[in-house]
Amino acid sequence: MQNVRSVTLSNSTQSVGVLVDESYFFEKEDLTKELVANGIQEQNIKIIVYRDKLKNNEVYSKPTFGIKHLNWKGEIINPEVNDFINEEFDLLISYYDVEKAILLTITHNSKAQFKVGFSSIDKRLNHLMINTNAENYKVFVQESFRYLKILNKI
Repeated sequence: MQNVRSVTLSNSTQSVGVLVDESYFFEKEDLTKELVANGIQEQNIKIIVYRDKLKNNEVYSKPTFGIKHLNWKGEIINPEVNDFINEEFDLLISYYDVEKAILLTITHNSKAQFKVGFSSIDKRLNHLMINTNAENYKVFVQESFRYLKILNKI
């Protein structure tokens, strides 16, 4: 994490990637509605979900991954996760407030132009950090968009 990029965003936010830890937060649809209410078009929001335990027979509504998608070298072997990392979002929302190696790796390696996350996570990963917990998704989105407007990112 020594080589975290500092990038300035020159255009407005159109595409948003959301990385969610579903171990503690289950309201993905409500979070999406809040983003849409703040001017992001729903088709421009891409969500990927982390779960501590994946069930083999369960069908997930969003692309979902777990720790088993990390090989012994610390490389992510899930193609959906790698596509998410390589997509150049205008904004990445790292929606987790407990540090887990795989989530930190995805946030760090993401090609997103601007990253927003929680203040409880390593300060070097995100450009903007919101001081709240994951259960307060409305506060998180309101504060994020308040500062994004001040920074002329929206």
